[in-house]
Amino acid sequence: MAGIYLHIPFCKRICSYCDFFREVGTGRLVPLVEAMHREMEARSDYLGSEAVRTRYFGGGTPSLCPPELLEGLLDHAARLFDCTQVEETTLEANPDDLTPEYLGALRRIGIDRLSIGIQSFDDDCLRLMNRRHNAAQAVQAVRNARNAGFENITVDLIFGVPGFGGDSLRRSLDRTLELGVEHISAYHLTIEPGTAFGRRMERGEFAPVDEAVSETEYALVHETLSKAGYEHYEVSNFARPGFRARHNAAYWHGVKYLGIGPAAHSFDGRERHWNVSSVERYIAGDAPEAEILSEHDRFNEYVMTRLRTVEGIDLKEATALFGPERCERMMQEAAGWIHAGILLFDNRRLAISPARMLVSDAVIEELFET
Repeated sequence: MAGIYLHIPFCKRICSYCDFFREVGTGRLVPLVEAMHREMEARSDYLGSEAVRTRYFGGGTPSLCPPELLEGLLDHAARLFDCTQVEETTLEANPDDLTPEYLGALRRIGIDRLSIGIQSFDDDCLRLMNRRHNAAQAVQAVRNARNAGFENITVDLIFGVPGFGGDSLRRSLDRTLELGVEHISAYHLTIEPGTAFGRRMERGEFAPVDEAVSETEYALVHETLSKAGYEHYEVSNFARPGFRARHNAAYWHGVKYLGIGPAAHSFDGRERHWNVSSVERYIAGDAPEAEILSEHDRFNEYVMTRLRTVEGIDLKEATALFGPERCERMMQEAAGWIHAGILLFDNRRLAISPARMLVSDAVIEELFET
């Protein structure tokens, strides 16, 4: 099975934390979509005989795209690839785009999952992040989606925002639970160079929360959502039973996926490909770049992606894929983390305790083959 990712990079405004490839305004939307059609044609053999299981519109802000353009891309993909077994078609959306009319159109063209970028239900926090919606619009967007018949909704939240932990974070979590969504992605704020927050940090006007605050807020997110019946199945992801994000699982489990659009990435099992991070050059037809993964790279990527999930590393599978020597070395490096109770080991699987996944990067780095 495989996935298709379609990148719509346009936004009305740039959020203070955003480090993704994006462009303000939609003036080049039509030529961009036309170029995406051409790329699908040119790469129609990329997935081989794999059936497409998931389709995902990401951005940017895909909800700025008129339904007829989204439908055209889906229809074209169905002509080029085997989409008869599609289980999930997701659109990332900003709350203020989700009018009843737009949602009805999305339903008609086959979008069955919404990923709504709410980030917080605190208006002051939303202003700090330069979001273009307020808390009331966020609530209404979810209600509109329910009324339109969407039964698979995920909400994005951001924690670790200086000055907006504690009661503010609790209120955002409580409001999310009141809305009864099927899936929640809760991300810790990272301050990247070149972002508005990054520039403010360089001037000494903004600073990340310290490690103790990060741990406290992560624990609050984990405990609140777990007690409410959500499975903490990946570092930043929580789901009701049966509602894990299927498309994202492709990235974590080594499934093939084709990325269409500027800055989109693809993976065919052995090679990674990525498109130019420029709308102008993408429309002009710049070819993707490629990297052949060595056995060393594939092992490290396997460790990194598997340890982000609650299932962790299946040692039998890892040994079959990479040989016993690599796995024996990995287990030697893991011993200290197992003793500390951060890594769990049952003689079959090696996994990070969901409550401790905030430190997953440190654990993963130590288990890498250098």
